[in-house]
Amino acid sequence: MKRKFAVAAALVVGTGAALGGAAIAAGGDDDATEPPITGVALADATAAALEHTGGGTVTGTEMGDEQSYYEVEVTLDSGRQVDVQLDRSFKVVSSDGDPEESSEN
Repeated sequence: MKRKFAVAAALVVGTGAALGGAAIAAGGDDDATEPPITGVALADATAAALEHTGGGTVTGTEMGDEQSYYEVEVTLDSGRQVDVQLDRSFKVVSSDGDPEESSEN
């Protein structure tokens, strides 16, 4: 009986760790209601966002964002973060950076 409990407890802990890791790998977003962009759409959204920002690293993505169909978070080499909003055709509809960084430009 104790062995069954130990196995069940290990499965629960392992599943929780795996799901937590998957959430981080999926984009690291706090809001689990907006799924990350995947597949071919991820490649297209990444290319559009990086072209718009002139480079950087994609650090998060969302589909169905409240502001647009796709959102791509780009961290520039300076450390500044820019959220690039894209429509279904991967055209930029808007972008914004961190409020703390806006006074520098």
